[in-house]
Amino acid sequence: MSITPLGLPMRRRPPVSAAPAHVTGAGLIDRYGRVVRDLRVSVTDRCNLRCTYCMPADGLDWLPGDAVLTADEFVRVITVAVRDLGVRGVRFTGGEPLLRRDLETIVSGVAAMRPRPEITLTTNGLGLGHRADGLVAAGLDRINVSLDTVDADRFAQVTRRSRLSDVVGGLAAARRAGIGTIKVNAVIPDRSDLARLPQLARFCLIHGYQLRVIEQMPLDAGHRWDRSQMVTADDILRTLRGEFGLLDDERPRGSAPADTWVVEGWRAADGGPARIGVIASITRPFCGDCDRTRLTADGMVRNCLFANTETDLRSVLRGGGTAREVDAAIAAAWRGNAWAKASGHGVNDPDFHQPERPMSAIGG
Repeated sequence: MSITPLGLPMRRRPPVSAAPAHVTGAGLIDRYGRVVRDLRVSVTDRCNLRCTYCMPADGLDWLPGDAVLTADEFVRVITVAVRDLGVRGVRFTGGEPLLRRDLETIVSGVAAMRPRPEITLTTNGLGLGHRADGLVAAGLDRINVSLDTVDADRFAQVTRRSRLSDVVGGLAAARRAGIGTIKVNAVIPDRSDLARLPQLARFCLIHGYQLRVIEQMPLDAGHRWDRSQMVTADDILRTLRGEFGLLDDERPRGSAPADTWVVEGWRAADGGPARIGVIASITRPFCGDCDRTRLTADGMVRNCLFANTETDLRSVLRGGGTAREVDAAIAAAWRGNAWAKASGHGVNDPDFHQPERPMSAIGG
């Protein structure tokens, strides 16, 4: 059996269904009428943390350098997505995207596109202290920082690195650089960590960051996710309501992954009401409203985090032909991938099979 660059068994990938004639030349749409507007781009599978629920202590076998798209290749593919396929938001993820020294180059290339997409970054924040100004100058609009706890000892246990101060400093640097919307993404690694959640929520409320608590998903490298041990949205809300008054948010959620609540007595950085969100991918799936597509660091398109097939754009990109021919081939392959999207992620189905790639290799 062939082995992937991550050291995992490689499954044969069935051909992606071609989009029917009536959607050829259109944007990205699937068989259920969902229209893709949001592109998640993993610029690297490498990470400088070793979170216990994500990867082993000694890391993973990273993609070889020549397999990863260059800055120019990323900009080229994203151009097709924005210009030809209707993408209106681009989020850069990893791995840890700040490990790309040329990230500012990629961001500036996307910021120059017309129509200009909204540009967001999801990062662990370790390198943000000295990169925030440059990223904002390049065109970054919003940022999400992954932070599970503000207890220094627990942070070191979960991430296997004593770097909490760097993350906190990175958040402050993002604010000083002028980023108005700063979100904190938190996973509750263990039920015992629920007791620390109000401390994290209060930290975010004091500093004007928007907390988003995420149910842990079966995307770990070791395939050790256990539904019976998972901290659910109900657990999260029960814990938060023990410390804060949470009011139903009257704003429509739309295609956003988080259900949000207004926190009584607290104001956001912009002076409006403070909100806390919960992303309940497992217990409250929102697949029917999904508008996302994903590009991995090695140029594969995935129509769902939990997809077990993907479409190779790197080979198209590097296969030769005129610029017009290559762009048209990329668009056609992407449309086919979007059209083949399943109705839901299937995690709650009895025959669910966890994807071969872990979250760090897919991108959030």
